[in-house]
Amino acid sequence: MVSIKTRQIIWGKGAGRCYYCNASLIGDLMAGNEDANFGFIAHIVGEKEKSPRGDKVRSPLLADDPANLMLLCYPHHKLIDVDELANYLEQRLLDMKAEHEARVSILAGIKPDRASHMLRYGAKIGLNESPISFKRGRDAMVPRWYPADGASIGIEILGNTATDGEDNFWRTEPDNLRRQFDTILRPRIASREITHLSVFALGPIPLLVLLGHLLCDIVPAQVYQLHREPKPGWPWAEDGPNIDFRVGRPATTAKTVALKLGISATINDDRIGAVLGKVPIWSVTAEAPHNDAMRHEADLGTFRRLMRGLYDEIKAKNGEDAIIHVFPAVPVSVAVELGRVRMPKSDLPLVVYDNMIGKGFVPRLEIK
Repeated sequence: MVSIKTRQIIWGKGAGRCYYCNASLIGDLMAGNEDANFGFIAHIVGEKEKSPRGDKVRSPLLADDPANLMLLCYPHHKLIDVDELANYLEQRLLDMKAEHEARVSILAGIKPDRASHMLRYGAKIGLNESPISFKRGRDAMVPRWYPADGASIGIEILGNTATDGEDNFWRTEPDNLRRQFDTILRPRIASREITHLSVFALGPIPLLVLLGHLLCDIVPAQVYQLHREPKPGWPWAEDGPNIDFRVGRPATTAKTVALKLGISATINDDRIGAVLGKVPIWSVTAEAPHNDAMRHEADLGTFRRLMRGLYDEIKAKNGEDAIIHVFPAVPVSVAVELGRVRMPKSDLPLVVYDNMIGKGFVPRLEIK
C-alpha cells in the first residue's frame, strides 16, 4: 500500500497530471474521487513479485519509494500494465517519469511576471492554409515565457477562395488583417491588459511585414521562427552556426531606391532592374542563404539592429521624400521584424514585393 505521504509527493511532482498524456487528473480512487478523470499511482517495478514488472527482491523494497511511482490516468495505467505490458519495461517508464517531472519542474520555476500573450497569425500561402498550433507555440515559449490566460489570440485569415497569386487576394487581405488587429488586439494593448506578446506568424511575406508594422513597438514582443530542419517546430536552436550578414550600400542616390533582402534565397540585381529599372540597391544578405537560415534568436536581434540603422541611413542619403521598394527572400520572423522595427512617423514609406513563379517580383502593398 502506498502511504499518504508518498501519494502526496507523486501528485506534487507530477502537478496532478498523467505522466503519459499530461491529462489533468482530479483525484484517485483511494481518496474517493471517482468522478471525472481520476488518477492511479502506478508502480514501475511491480508492487509484488507477480505484479507487472515485479521482482522477488526489489518489489518489497520499492513498493512505497517515490522514485518507483508515477501518476497515470486509467486508460494509460491499463495500457502499461495489461494491454501492452511487453512494450513498457522498467527503463522506458523511468525515462517517461524523468521527462514528465523535469517538464513540471521547469514550468513551476517560471516567474509570474513571465506571462506573455501568444499571438497566432495565419494567412493563405498559395493553395495552403496556415494554421498554427497552440501546443507547438507553447512548447517554444517555455521556459522563458508561458502563455497568459493559458490560451492564445488568433488572427487567422482562413477560408479565402482566392490565392496570394491573385490580385483580389491583395485587395482584401491587408484590410482584413488591419481590421482584425484593430478589433482583437489594439484595445487590449491600449488598456495594458497585454504587456508582452509572443508572435507566431505564417503567411505571404508582405502580410507579415504589415503585421510587424501594426505591432511596431507599442508592446514588447518576441517573434518566433518556424523551422523545417533538423527538427520541425518553433523553438530557437541552441547550437549551430550564426548568420554572417552582409550589408550593401550603393554609391548613388535617388527618390526610388530598392532594398534587397536575400536571407532565404539569392536575389540577382537584374530581377530588381526588370521591375524598377536602374535604381540604387541597398541590401542585407546572408553569406549562405537557405530556407532555415534563421535558427538563432540572437540572429534576429542582429537583423533588427541592422535594419534600424539602415532605415535611418537610407533616408539620410536619399531624402525624406524617397520611397523604399522592398524585395524580400526572408524567413517569416525576419518579415515581421522588418515591419516592426520601422518607425511609422519617421521612416520612409515601403512598397513590399512578393515573388511569383513565372512573373517575378510583383508589388503587393504599401506601408506609409
